[in-house]
Amino acid sequence: MGMSFLEVAGWDTVDVTHAKGRGSFVLLCEHAGLTIPEDLAELGLEEPARSSHAAWDIGARDLAEGMAKDLDAPLIAGRLSRLVYDLNRPLEAPDCIPAQSERFAVPGNAGLSDSEKRARFEAVHEPFHAAVSAVLNARETAALVTVHSFTPVYMGVPREVELGFLHHADSRLAEAALRVERTCGSYRAAINEPYDASDGVTYSLRKHGEARGLPSVMIEVRNDLVDTPAKAQAMAVHLSATLKAALAAISPAEAAL
Repeated sequence: MGMSFLEVAGWDTVDVTHAKGRGSFVLLCEHAGLTIPEDLAELGLEEPARSSHAAWDIGARDLAEGMAKDLDAPLIAGRLSRLVYDLNRPLEAPDCIPAQSERFAVPGNAGLSDSEKRARFEAVHEPFHAAVSAVLNARETAALVTVHSFTPVYMGVPREVELGFLHHADSRLAEAALRVERTCGSYRAAINEPYDASDGVTYSLRKHGEARGLPSVMIEVRNDLVDTPAKAQAMAVHLSATLKAALAAISPAEAAL
């Protein structure tokens, strides 16, 4: 199942929507897509695995699109399944191309050579992150937000948290968002849950937000709250208001952009 970069370079890997949005935020949705390129023969997976949360963040694309509209924000979204390549991981991360994801073995990712892994990286990771850089280079941006979802139950253990605000070293926006939620929100929210930086999940925040000195936050939403378009739209309205208030609290001048 190996192939050269030239063979995979034609994969359609990234969508940039609302590119001319002039609000204060830029949004990323790394795990928005389910597509597995035909070349990869569905990675040897049956349909239940290909549509499970192991393959994408359920509801995240609808949520991110709703937020982009509400915030007048550009959105850069990955089109391919994270089982092809996880856009929120560098090449050196052991789980960037997982041979096992949650309860599913991924035959098409087993035993890949270093050159095959690099081909995936160059075909999937590089166009996405180049698009993020291009959007950020072309505009004044006050904050970066990545949009994700998580499962209500993981390894048999129910997760009580409904919203997570995750950060890398810069906690300003995450902490401000949590204060807003606890003051006027209606969801159980926490900082750095159900993951934190030690799990490697803040890669995009560090690469594009902190590297530019931008306040940044990764939003994790329990996927039963966004698993239909109507639920995702309601959550988008809620989180857009939370983000606006949070940014205003930490950077009033930038929030007015």
